[in-house]
Amino acid sequence: MELISKLIHCIFTQQKKKTNYIHKQLTTNITKMTVDLLLGLQWGDEGKGKIVDVLTSKYDIIARFQGGPNAGHTLEFDGIKHVLRTIPSGIFHKNAKNIIGNGVVIDPVVFHKEIEGLAKFNLDITSKLLISRKAHLILPTHRLLDAASEASKGKAKIGSTLKGIGPTYMDKTGRNGIRVGDIELEDFKLRYRALADKHESMIAFYDVDLQYNLQEMEDEFFASIEELKKLTFIDSEEYLNKSLKEGKTILAEGAQGSLLDVDFGTYPFVTSSNTTAAGACTGLGIAPNRVKQVFGIFKAYTTRVGSGPFPTELFDEVGTAMAKIGNEFGSVTGRARRCGWLDLVALKYAVQVNGVTELYMMKGDVLSGFDTLKVCTAYTYKGKEISHLPYNIEPENVEPVYTEIKGWQADLTKMTTYDELPKELKEYIEFIEKEVEVPIKVISVGPDRKQTITK
Repeated sequence: MELISKLIHCIFTQQKKKTNYIHKQLTTNITKMTVDLLLGLQWGDEGKGKIVDVLTSKYDIIARFQGGPNAGHTLEFDGIKHVLRTIPSGIFHKNAKNIIGNGVVIDPVVFHKEIEGLAKFNLDITSKLLISRKAHLILPTHRLLDAASEASKGKAKIGSTLKGIGPTYMDKTGRNGIRVGDIELEDFKLRYRALADKHESMIAFYDVDLQYNLQEMEDEFFASIEELKKLTFIDSEEYLNKSLKEGKTILAEGAQGSLLDVDFGTYPFVTSSNTTAAGACTGLGIAPNRVKQVFGIFKAYTTRVGSGPFPTELFDEVGTAMAKIGNEFGSVTGRARRCGWLDLVALKYAVQVNGVTELYMMKGDVLSGFDTLKVCTAYTYKGKEISHLPYNIEPENVEPVYTEIKGWQADLTKMTTYDELPKELKEYIEFIEKEVEVPIKVISVGPDRKQTITK
């Protein structure tokens, strides 16, 4: 406010030099007080973990804003593979603070095992990792509810990871949930019991054959709660907004992908949270006008795990080759991913709803060796050609319209500069940029953090 008052005074007194100086100070401060977002633009598994890992050195704080322990972010460096499920991908960088925001749901058991898995790296977890008090807890009975619900659907399964995430978000919106901050209250166990009892009656309602030992599950849960207590709980919205005022840089890290967003994804085959840019605001307590850059991650082709429509899915040897070369198996679940050509109709949609400012293309190396590539540039929808994502993309309504592009044979994995890339790949990149009207700034040519080319 002091700077603004000085600026007004200078304008009225016609002190031009001083006016320009103060204006520069203000705009510099505004630039600093921003948050960048990193989001997946397809059905998840785009390679967000690796990119966050690459970007982390540029930011003071890395913050997860939604999702749960189904989000297996894979990082590879120094020849070792690391899979993170709840903890932000900045945990391996010594100077970054890592925050689990209020929009995340936490399974204390999974979380404890994840921390144990990091012990060999000698990281100072307690000082580097902060947890929002408003983040919701996944109870053992949430996992049982998930399994019972999915089993009852038979062939209509939505492809849940069975981690209890959906039921936890249901309790959150139903105003029954238990949050991290409740752990600090004297009646925590009473709150737990009341909700668990409710869940047990719901499990019985599903009337499915579900074998479990709840006492054993609860013992493990409460032991993990005691470990969770050793970490720092924060009022994350206050912490983040204070950090912004101090000029700290923040990278918000999303889980899953935009096409799995509960509102804008391929419903009902979606996740239970908002995976799009808006979710960063509600999942961290950051105002929309604080968001500056939105980095959108996509694969050079398309993959999907679980059930749901997938217009460009390949059922031939090409799809099989993509899966094999790209090692397309879930990092947490181990489930095989369905593979298909790049869908630009869906990608443009994701760019639009997120306000993407820069694109990062992953797994360009997987497409090496194909003589011809196909890119979906439109759909035939109910007999008419359209270029936007319609309400329903089930196969009976939608057929992809392809443009063919010449492939490349070169091995990209040893390349380190954009100039080294084959001409055909550059043409592929330029074609995508023209279609989606957003520049591709980064091309990944392998799983290691070093196999990343900046354009």
